[in-house]
Amino acid sequence: MKLRLDITPDLVAAMAAEVKAGEKAVTAAMREAGTGLKTAWRGQITGAGLGGRLANSIRSQTYPKAGESLNAAALVWSKAPVIVGAHDTGPLIRSKDGFWLAIPTEAAGRGLRGGKITPGEWERRRGLRLRFVYRRTGPSLLVADRARISTRGQAVASRSKTGRNQVTAPIFLLVPQVKLPKRLDLDRAAARAHDSVPRLIVASWVEVRRWL
Repeated sequence: MKLRLDITPDLVAAMAAEVKAGEKAVTAAMREAGTGLKTAWRGQITGAGLGGRLANSIRSQTYPKAGESLNAAALVWSKAPVIVGAHDTGPLIRSKDGFWLAIPTEAAGRGLRGGKITPGEWERRRGLRLRFVYRRTGPSLLVADRARISTRGQAVASRSKTGRNQVTAPIFLLVPQVKLPKRLDLDRAAARAHDSVPRLIVASWVEVRRWL
């Protein structure tokens, strides 16, 4: 018995069309998985109360950037990886110089760039010296003498010559270390996106073939 296999142009064209369908399906699936993970991470960040600005630092990109490929991939990342990573892992933060971490109170106000103000910046801007107050129980303090509390609740230099309304205001709490609470679970969302890829590929492949 003899068997003969003829590869006709129609079969070649069908195989090429199937490969093309696969390239489109894999690329579309990776794009959807990457976009979905970006949305999930952004949702976690805003849900944790960390703000839209940090949430918008999450970006995604599908590769190849142009065209389709069976080896398509998606990358999801943050433009602020240190901040996002800290809220994801909940690290123990210590002072770089081995002494104290200065945590600003409400009376300290905000830094010039909108972030947390440092003791050095506070002294330069307020024109007051900070005084160290050691406490055996609870955090030690950096306080400002001869200050007054503004209508915004911030400590500023008092111009009173009589001492009226002058206070000694706690400006910074001093602690040796701080345990940042874990507020995100990015790995769980990434695992879900990873597990969804086969289903997305199959669904996209079926949809692509429908239009061939």
